[in-house]
Amino acid sequence: MRRPTLSPSKITTYLACPTKYRWTYLDDRGKWYLRSKSYFSFGTSLHQVLQRYHDASDTGVTTTEEAIAALEESWIDAGYGSQDEMMQALAEGKSLVKNYTERIQKEPVTSETIYIEKLIKMDLGAFILQGRVDRVDELPDGSLEVVDYKSKRSTVTEEEIKFDVAMGIYQMILEHLHPHRPVLTSIIALQSGDKASVSLTPEEVSKFREDIISIGDEMLNRDWENHRPAFKPLCHSCDFLPLCRKDPEFDYAAPEPVE
Repeated sequence: MRRPTLSPSKITTYLACPTKYRWTYLDDRGKWYLRSKSYFSFGTSLHQVLQRYHDASDTGVTTTEEAIAALEESWIDAGYGSQDEMMQALAEGKSLVKNYTERIQKEPVTSETIYIEKLIKMDLGAFILQGRVDRVDELPDGSLEVVDYKSKRSTVTEEEIKFDVAMGIYQMILEHLHPHRPVLTSIIALQSGDKASVSLTPEEVSKFREDIISIGDEMLNRDWENHRPAFKPLCHSCDFLPLCRKDPEFDYAAPEPVE
């Protein structure tokens, strides 16, 4: 029997709302309520281009002009409310790609990209923990740096990275796969080019591992058959609200009117 797999997306969804996790990953009824999101399309479009730009084996995207052309060719238009909204997002995407690639070209090359959009895994007993890293660079001292792009952010702090579930998972798995090699996790805010980096201490990684195992056990052993939805502030913008409101015990608090 195959063991279940958990990922940063599954864990963060569960922590935000167990019911949303149920509708997204466990109960087929949820798929009928999911709607395309423009911010997912925007982020995925940019990630695909930056993946190609940093992939040494992809000789078709090595300049700013080629990167912008690649964005146009692979642009995902799902989720936008209108053609005008989509075209504005495409123009913003082109600007971000232009600024990013021109900035990278001015920086000295001191590292080598070894992974692009790579799925990494770790066996945690009751489940397999896995995550897909945007990029991993090998630094001159032999350490590894996880690089994650955030397309809609203009700022990023070390504190935010330190408590980011996905970044903690990436560091933990990479340290497991590459023992004795330090791992640094970094986020680049594409709106501004700001970058912050953090490396959890061995003690912090050990505690994080315990927490992930505990959360995973809770997710896998929860009585989902008898689970009932509970109101949370995020309900107002959740695709699954109509589904939750079918439960007679769901106490929905309507949003306050805007004056």
